[in-house]
Amino acid sequence: MPEVIPLPAFDDNYIWLLQRQGVAACAVVDPGDEAPVIAYCAEHDLRLSAILVTHKHGDHTGGVAELKRRWPRAVVYGPAHEPVAAVERRLVQGDEVVLEELRLALGVLDVPGHTEGHIAFHGENLLFCGDTLFAGGCGRVFSGSFEQLSDSLRQIAALPPETQVYCAHEYTLANLGFAKWVEPENPALLARIRQEQDKRARGLPTVPSSLALELATNPFLRTDQPAVIEAAETWAGRTLSGHREVFRALRQWKDRDYD
Repeated sequence: MPEVIPLPAFDDNYIWLLQRQGVAACAVVDPGDEAPVIAYCAEHDLRLSAILVTHKHGDHTGGVAELKRRWPRAVVYGPAHEPVAAVERRLVQGDEVVLEELRLALGVLDVPGHTEGHIAFHGENLLFCGDTLFAGGCGRVFSGSFEQLSDSLRQIAALPPETQVYCAHEYTLANLGFAKWVEPENPALLARIRQEQDKRARGLPTVPSSLALELATNPFLRTDQPAVIEAAETWAGRTLSGHREVFRALRQWKDRDYD
């Protein structure tokens, strides 16, 4: 399995860099800013061979053009159904990205909702999910729909629980604050809050997380749990039917009253 390096960008983004010991090539996921990638590659004498993009937003794509200019042989992979001009290999569910030099194959998942054509990359228990799933939370609905995002999260929830979740932002503590609104008595959540607070106090990233941890503490993946349903129904003021309605209530509650 390759090593995955977090490259901080902007205020709270992570660009993920994949490298393997003894290999001169590397790949990056969602480079919104070229500068951290260029600096890391120069320091470690690496050549960029692939750029993976999950969705169209500028904080995930802004560095692609300059990276492609510096490494013209680097292949840009991205969503087939979003307007990302730099993408050379347009991907949909079931496609595979084979990074031969890194000895890594990543399958493509369609995970719309945050945006209309968002994709994720999954393989060897690594999940690069952009802004679909966050540690302790999920993305806002922009150009997709609540129903799409609910279904996308259900698809992710069905992956192996040992999957490591590489999301694109350091939003964890804020997300867990809302999760505590939803499930104030969840012991796994309360323990996680303490652990993540300790990481941030020591200047460490809270990501990646594991899917098992998300399933135990992230309300947006727990829309079948009685306590989560009850909290969502209390906020909505009505009975909610099924995952999609519970998800919509949770996301609107966070949008309107927490964020």
